[in-house]
Amino acid sequence: MQEPDVRPTVTGLSDTGFDDLLREVLNRVHGVLDDQARWRLLLDAVVTMAADLSLDGLLARIVEIATRLAGAEYAALGVLGVGPERRLRTFVHHGMTPVQVHEIGDLPTGHGLLGLIIDRPQPLRLHDIAQHAESYGFPAGHPPMSSFLGVPVRIRDQVFGNLYLTEKIGGGDFTEQDQDIVVALAAAAGVAIENARLLEEAARREKWLSATAEITGLLSGSTSGSDALQAVADRAREISGADLAWVVAGDDADHLALRVVSGADIDVPHAAATISMDRSLARDVIRTGAALTVEQLSQDPRAFSTAEIPGWPELGPAIIVPLRNSSGIEGVLALAWTPQHIAGYIAVDAVLPSSFAEQAALALQVAQARENQQRLALFEDRDRIGRDLHDLVIQRLFAIGLSLQSTARLTDEPAVVDRLNTAVDDIDATIKDVRRSIFALGSPGDAADIQAEVTRMVDRAAGTMKFRPSLRFEGPVRTLISSTVAPDLLAVLGEALSNASRHAHASAVRVELTAGADIVLVVADDGAGLPATVNESGLRYMRQRAERLGGRCLVTSTPSAGTRVEWTVPAS
Repeated sequence: MQEPDVRPTVTGLSDTGFDDLLREVLNRVHGVLDDQARWRLLLDAVVTMAADLSLDGLLARIVEIATRLAGAEYAALGVLGVGPERRLRTFVHHGMTPVQVHEIGDLPTGHGLLGLIIDRPQPLRLHDIAQHAESYGFPAGHPPMSSFLGVPVRIRDQVFGNLYLTEKIGGGDFTEQDQDIVVALAAAAGVAIENARLLEEAARREKWLSATAEITGLLSGSTSGSDALQAVADRAREISGADLAWVVAGDDADHLALRVVSGADIDVPHAAATISMDRSLARDVIRTGAALTVEQLSQDPRAFSTAEIPGWPELGPAIIVPLRNSSGIEGVLALAWTPQHIAGYIAVDAVLPSSFAEQAALALQVAQARENQQRLALFEDRDRIGRDLHDLVIQRLFAIGLSLQSTARLTDEPAVVDRLNTAVDDIDATIKDVRRSIFALGSPGDAADIQAEVTRMVDRAAGTMKFRPSLRFEGPVRTLISSTVAPDLLAVLGEALSNASRHAHASAVRVELTAGADIVLVVADDGAGLPATVNESGLRYMRQRAERLGGRCLVTSTPSAGTRVEWTVPAS
């Protein structure tokens, strides 16, 4: 009996050529080698990504590495914005030429297919983008794209953005291996992005701390008053990248005013006098003591508007923080961005300007205390000088005057008596001048006191006119006449007194200064009046000064009945 053939057989192997088998083995070997090379590239990328710790540079590097790992012609990384819409606020791309970018126009914001991955942050592979139901198509000038791979980039449990790859080089679709390696890249990128963000946050905190130290050092010097507040607003705007910064301050929440503005050409004194703070953001912050953020300032009824303040820009988000010191809250510091620069607002942690404002308020309080101490020392010196003048100089002048009067009784010579009486009168006039000087020494803030300055000008005019003009003040002159109005007012007063002294031939001059809703200066004389032809250069300057401040200057004159100058400007 014949034994059966038990030799093994391989079905189909004999039908396959040796060259085909070898080619298949080589392809698989090359595939394994390619995968190993890509994983080595990923490892190198993870190590080297941290070399560029700036966030913008890191995002661009991630996109470039993704194209090499997945073999894609184009790649992009869309960074998600804040807010309920969760659209793209930044779009970093790689692979397109500058000409293509220019022809496409505006970058995508996260709708259509890109929005699908934002709403459902899961990896997505497509054979043809155009065939997907969510595809919007491409704008004119956009290069053709078919294959697609999208992967979310996560930072911890939060989605930072999405990585998009299109057009597999060599044709075909992105494979599962491509997806795995890009997902691994996205995970590593999330860690690197988080480190870069922490580094940038640390750098921003360091800038705020440096600004705080700078402001403290500045205020420890000679800077005070509005200059100090302006320095605080300027430095806060510079560090935060805000488009506008301003300070509102006052004695309490019911007496607030705009003090300084940084970033726009605003007539601050006029705005301070015309804008009501009854329903303002500043008032709310001072009353609650808590910082306030506003997403759209131009739509908030409590905010300033362009209609209220000429030159005030249209603003988007804002941060308003209290200026708090050991005595309480004396004002607020506000930072605002235009809608085009909302990314700057997103990058600012509200805690940082709050801390800066608090330290700045303490520095302002210390500077104010130092200024008060210096003023007190000055007043003490003035008080001492006044006592010495009163107790020593005036008493000695009195004694000399009495001695001269007694001497006059001892002679019968009329010429000698007249000279002695004249000397006594001069001593009496000197005593009056000394007493007036003593009173002036007791006036607070004499160098900046408009009332004292007007009094001095009238006294000087008396020496030229041979009589003293009458002077009357009405209303809170010292507090309502600002440093903006004072120089023009004094110049007008000097011109009017000079005209009355040189041309009026008057026997009496009356000066009245009234402070209320308007500042009104009246200089009237009983002289000859203005001639028919008069050189109006001085009068014209007085009118121009009034008009520049939003006021008017009226000059009325009657022959042989005198001239009256009425100069009126708003109190602001």
